[in-house]
Amino acid sequence: MKGVRRRQHEDEEESAFVSMTDMTVSFLFIVMILLAFFASQLKPDSVPRADYNRVVSERDTLRVEVKVLKEKLKQLEENPVEIYLGAVAQERKRILQDLQSKLRADFPDLQVVISEEMDALRFKGDGLFLTGSSELRAEKRRIVESIATRLGQVLPCYTLGRLSSWNNGCNAAGAAIEAVQIEGHTDSDGQDNSNLTLSTNRANETFFAMLKREASLVEHRNNRGQPVLSVAGYGKMRPVADNRTADGKATNRRIDLRIIMYTPRSLEEIQKVQEDLRKGVLSGSVR
Repeated sequence: MKGVRRRQHEDEEESAFVSMTDMTVSFLFIVMILLAFFASQLKPDSVPRADYNRVVSERDTLRVEVKVLKEKLKQLEENPVEIYLGAVAQERKRILQDLQSKLRADFPDLQVVISEEMDALRFKGDGLFLTGSSELRAEKRRIVESIATRLGQVLPCYTLGRLSSWNNGCNAAGAAIEAVQIEGHTDSDGQDNSNLTLSTNRANETFFAMLKREASLVEHRNNRGQPVLSVAGYGKMRPVADNRTADGKATNRRIDLRIIMYTPRSLEEIQKVQEDLRKGVLSGSVR
């Protein structure tokens, strides 16, 4: 009888041991599953070596660029003139983009672009003039008149004189326009002297057509008391396309509207021109 009870006790202990073992194994299995799951979540996706090297290279390049930018920013912080000139360059870009946008709204088919130097609007000459002619085409005169109107809206915030009306909203940088130059250009055909005369005549024709529309444009002055509106003819000397092709020649026969900003050389000159803009009148020449 004792043997039976002992056997039953051993069987119960073995059964309990088996149950604990099963539970332990099950628990460990669950833990292994969880670990495998979390490991799969944490394991980064494998990438080809070429892509890895490219990303590392881009990272290193960005680090160098950030370092250079930090050095430039440090230099700018130490040089208020450079800070001002940077703001002036951005202001000129904004003026050109605004003029371009408004002219395209007025004339959707007008071919007007901003120069790579971000200092001029360019109009294809064949759109305004016949080949070899300095007379504005009658149907294109409205384009020049629109340019005059748009300029008349922009200049008061950047110039001095009776029409000056600077405010922080239109010109936060306190930038001043030195000149708005109407430039005539030709292709390479013809004699040099003839091309210079033709390009100058085209610039003059554009100038007078603009004044006929907005006579007050000549009243806008720079900080030396000079009218900002001026003309120049460059003949074939400043091509922007290849004169060996018909398309290139058509592009070179053009009118440019170049905006030249005042560039002070000292903090005192910056303060002087900004004070003049606030007053709207020329209080003295800046040299």
